[in-house]
Amino acid sequence: MTTVYDIIREPIITEKGTNQEKKHKYFFRVRRDAKKHEIREAVERLFNVKVKKVNTMVIGGKWKRVRFQPGQTPDWKKAVVTLKEGQKIEFA
Repeated sequence: MTTVYDIIREPIITEKGTNQEKKHKYFFRVRRDAKKHEIREAVERLFNVKVKKVNTMVIGGKWKRVRFQPGQTPDWKKAVVTLKEGQKIEFA
């Protein structure tokens, strides 16, 4: 059984993300096989808020080179969670 901490890995706090908080949008790094309804339930239970919409995207890994050996960082999934009007998440 997966917990909310398995689904939501970490919040993505960037300049673009903090500007989107005015529109009640928050960015999270989530588990690669997590579905939208699982992400919705996890955010609602973890932060005690109501979710309006969830958008997801898979971010491809980047090619890196370590000691002349090429390799690729793993793919990961990003979720953009839109909250209902009047809801807010505090990252303290």
